[in-house]
Amino acid sequence: MAGFEVGIIATIFFGGLAGWLAGKLMDMRFGVFMNIVIGIVGAAIAAAIFRRLGIFVEGDWLGYLITSFVGASLLLFIARLVRR
Repeated sequence: MAGFEVGIIATIFFGGLAGWLAGKLMDMRFGVFMNIVIGIVGAAIAAAIFRRLGIFVEGDWLGYLITSFVGASLLLFIARLVRR
């Protein structure tokens, strides 16, 4: 996400929101803290995957939220596979 710097408060907010939304979508419930962690880690994973595939998301808050959501959903999907 070139040209868009996200502060720590925004990272926590968008990461938590993305983790919560992904948890709802994947029907996996973790606590608020884990939702934030999953969202932030998911954003890093999705950003790396998107960069590798040549996909560039718009560099604003909505792009960051979408990237975090995709990454958190992917992370929860993998967690669900490992749990089984």
